[in-house]
Amino acid sequence: MTSETRPGRGAGLVGAMLERRYRVESLIARGGMSTVYRGLDTRLDRPVALKVMDPQYSGDRSFVDRFELEARSAARLHHPDVVAVYDQGVDREIDGDQVYLVMQLVEGCTLRDLIRDQGALPLPLALSVLEPVLSALAAAHRAGMVHRDIKPENVLIGRDGSVKVADFGLVRAAASAGTTSGSVILGTVAYLSPEQVTTGAADPRTDLYSAGIVLYEMLTGRPPYVGDTALSVAYRHVNDDVPAPSEQVPELPPAIDDLVLRATRREPEQRPVGAEAFLADVRRTRQDLGIELVPVPVPASEDPTAQLAVDGPPTDQFPAVPPAHSPSGGPQGTRAMQRPVVPEEDRTQEIAAVRAAPDTRHHAQRRRGSRVFAAWAGAIVVLAALVGLTAWWLGTGSSVEVPRVVGQPEDVAVKVLEEAQLKATVTREHDNSVAEGTVISSSPQEGRQTVTGTEVRLVVSLGRPKVPDIAEGASVEEAQSALMDAKLRPALDSTRDQYHPSVPEGKVISVDPGPGTALEISSPVTIIVSKGPQPVDVPDVRGQSKEDAFAALRNAGFEPYEASTQFDADVAAGHVISTDPAGGSTVLLTGTPRVGVVVSNAVTVPDFGRYSVQQAKEEAARLGLQLQVTQLFPREDAVIFGQYPFPGSKVQPGSSIQVTAI
Repeated sequence: MTSETRPGRGAGLVGAMLERRYRVESLIARGGMSTVYRGLDTRLDRPVALKVMDPQYSGDRSFVDRFELEARSAARLHHPDVVAVYDQGVDREIDGDQVYLVMQLVEGCTLRDLIRDQGALPLPLALSVLEPVLSALAAAHRAGMVHRDIKPENVLIGRDGSVKVADFGLVRAAASAGTTSGSVILGTVAYLSPEQVTTGAADPRTDLYSAGIVLYEMLTGRPPYVGDTALSVAYRHVNDDVPAPSEQVPELPPAIDDLVLRATRREPEQRPVGAEAFLADVRRTRQDLGIELVPVPVPASEDPTAQLAVDGPPTDQFPAVPPAHSPSGGPQGTRAMQRPVVPEEDRTQEIAAVRAAPDTRHHAQRRRGSRVFAAWAGAIVVLAALVGLTAWWLGTGSSVEVPRVVGQPEDVAVKVLEEAQLKATVTREHDNSVAEGTVISSSPQEGRQTVTGTEVRLVVSLGRPKVPDIAEGASVEEAQSALMDAKLRPALDSTRDQYHPSVPEGKVISVDPGPGTALEISSPVTIIVSKGPQPVDVPDVRGQSKEDAFAALRNAGFEPYEASTQFDADVAAGHVISTDPAGGSTVLLTGTPRVGVVVSNAVTVPDFGRYSVQQAKEEAARLGLQLQVTQLFPREDAVIFGQYPFPGSKVQPGSSIQVTAI
């Protein structure tokens, strides 16, 4: 299937329902492996991103199995800087099998859009993007996952300035499909590590290489290697050292060059051991250089829903061996191509030829020196222009020095800037150490000269993140999303789950620590999930008095009521014959379950021999019995000397008792 036919098929899903739950609303992006749509989870009434895999993968059983496995692994990866995976499935009703992934919808743009809009990014901005990317990778590496396809298209930037990494595990799933083999390279050629090209191996250091290439591109506006074919770019990764970004941007500090070069060593053993170690290096370098993190912007003109669909696919699928005349199509496409096999003797000859060509290296050094000279000359011209412009500002009185506002309360900082004839714009972010409402940083920084009326961007602390108030009965996905939005890390622990009489099984009861608790950024918050109503046994209260039985049932969590009265010759009046549900049966403690109690109405026959006939008649009437008297000589003071049924017998109400009196 060609890239020209795929988009038509993908656009045809708009308006469809995947597995009768996810409504496909609009196209966001297309690529060689998948098509991404904006969708709606109609069950939870929640907007989502729907990634529908290309039909060539949907029909491959090995891919579907691996896809499901990787999706489950990605769904367990809970981190504020990772795009959350909510669900995965296969719809078999719409135009064949549609294998899809349901993800958190990030409103904003990709890092590719930001680079396209701004070109080379300022160093503080590039590091502000890199750190959350490495933080996401560190979380994945701790969980035993490797991304394998880090590139600007897989780095999403939310409108709130958040940076999130997407598509964990998709390349690994595709690599298991029958459409690829051990001789095929699957990945994005501009960011492939040497080991991915030569052997297909991937570990955490593979992701570091790709992250280093992304950092280079952010700093220079372009990846280090471009070529006429994908294979030519792949060969550069294997045979060339990544150049220092300062060759393109001379003002970059040497420490930044060192970061890029350490991450992109051709030998994996020479790179940092993982993202966590490299993140510590980046933070230490940033602090040594005195660089503050800055808000990550979304291009003002960016409409991501339209932009990604119009500008072309952020990923694409290419033939295994591209034709010699085919252009590379840019750096961003995820590609499958034949892995190059270079005989060892050819490699030896190539190395010897390079070593035997000092003139070639001399000319390369001269060209590099010319580029550096031109860069310095350009910098001098720009500096002269800035000096002249600054002098003009000072001469006309329109220049002002940015005052110190860091550490001030927000209202004080805004007032100070207004008094300096500057405008304040405020963004807010959580901070572990800066108190809520206090300014963390300003851009431009204090002491910088700028023109009056300039906007100064203030980053104001929200303080430490607080555990959000999550409604009882919310879904686990909703709780996870709320916690991640609050910059906290959701955690599940089945040993903490509880029975609950009203919260359905699988829904949220509470969180620990509780709502409103202030925590460090990315601190774990355990979601307490309901196991449903607790199964309990109905107490066996047969033979007990009605009062004692009701008390026992209430103590067990039930609401007893008198269902009926019945005659039972073995149970005394006012005592329990049976219950509904029966004693000893197991029921779910939903709310306050009711238990019907059947009470005996039996009447115990008294010993009438103690009474006169008149007294016996009165007692029988009180008990609801009929007294049949047999007398030889009727008289009022006659004494009863015999009766049937006998004393102590149990009879139904209204029964006749035969007595004999003399």
